[in-house]
Amino acid sequence: MNSSENDDRSVESSIDSSQSSQWDVIIVGAGAAGLMAAASAASRGLKTLVLEKNRKIGVKILISGGTRCNITHDCSPREIAERFGHAERFLLSALGKLTPQMVVEIFETAGVLTKVESNGKVFPDSDRAIDVRDALWKRAVATGADFITDRPMLDLAQYDGGFRCQTVAGPLLARTVILTCGGRSFPGCGTTGDGYQWAKDFGHQVVPTHAALTPLVSNEAWVRDLSGIAIEDTIVGIVDSNDKLLGTSRTATLFTHLGLSGPAPMNVSRFATKPNVDGKTSLRIDLVPTIHRNEIMETWRAHCLEHGKQNTGSLPTFGLPHRLVERLMNVARIGPQQKLAEVSRQQLELLIEAYKSCRVQVDGTRGYEKAEVTAGGVALEEVNSRTMESKIVPGLFFAGEILDVDGPIGGFNFQAAFSTGDLAGQCVLP
Repeated sequence: MNSSENDDRSVESSIDSSQSSQWDVIIVGAGAAGLMAAASAASRGLKTLVLEKNRKIGVKILISGGTRCNITHDCSPREIAERFGHAERFLLSALGKLTPQMVVEIFETAGVLTKVESNGKVFPDSDRAIDVRDALWKRAVATGADFITDRPMLDLAQYDGGFRCQTVAGPLLARTVILTCGGRSFPGCGTTGDGYQWAKDFGHQVVPTHAALTPLVSNEAWVRDLSGIAIEDTIVGIVDSNDKLLGTSRTATLFTHLGLSGPAPMNVSRFATKPNVDGKTSLRIDLVPTIHRNEIMETWRAHCLEHGKQNTGSLPTFGLPHRLVERLMNVARIGPQQKLAEVSRQQLELLIEAYKSCRVQVDGTRGYEKAEVTAGGVALEEVNSRTMESKIVPGLFFAGEILDVDGPIGGFNFQAAFSTGDLAGQCVLP
């Protein structure tokens, strides 16, 4: 058994399985938001229980970032909020209370050193998600929080001035409840949308959910033939059937055996899954965003004049992989054995268009099964952004992915979960 497995086993064996039925606060879901809320609430002397349906806690944390766990992004709270679109203003209070810098301090104080990569992503220096999970769990336990795992909650109802959490082993009573049970993404982790129905039962609106940050599927053979090719800097735009631009993202793109993945395609995937998007969507990809069209034309025309007897394979590729360039030349109707002196300006313009606006048909997505987050959720106008408390039901709080908040890849969603969870834990009970 390796060290990770040993660490994981020790966490499970030390989780309190207390049967006490009366609590100040019950937190439903031991993910990023729930673990942060637990430490925040218990540190205030509240009798705090975290109820988790899985045998293990923090399952989604353990698989995130390819098991490396991108915990936050190296930027200001406002810059984090800006990446959440409609939820920007809602998140400002929570992010102001627990900033990205404070999250880093929490982990480093717990012995998890961090590093900032060139793209601004913050990872544990060990590249081990289990270190992140364990630090959050140990911090919550140290403050006095109790945990019950392998215990799904079946129903939530108001009872005698508080709440009754009905579980498979009987009821648990609490003065307040924080729902941090996530959305629908990665249902194998237990995030199956249970909290949405409980929110609805209390009169909350739930914005229709759909998968976000999920790989895109394309049935175009040439796309699949390029599987494994990664371009570090691209601008991916997604358009509807009327060629209306729905959204863009500038970062890396990965060709896969099913279509496209990587941060840029996944960031715009929410528009392909959005319920009100009519017809098919497609991508327009700028494969060389740092190079202007005129610069490309001037470079190629000068090269053709100077090396007219050479084949088109000698054209400068501006760093793109050979297999991809072959495909782009095929789109521009430029043959591999064609002499540079024979290449027309029109062909070069077509090739530039292929470089700067490569078209890929989107035939679907990998859905919730491979989605990193869920778009939609509990309507933000019904939650107090300064406390995370329901405006409809006093004593009921929400934090994390159950809310209608979803941001791009890069640690933004973990930061939102940490900040909203911490704020809810600070504000439960008067």
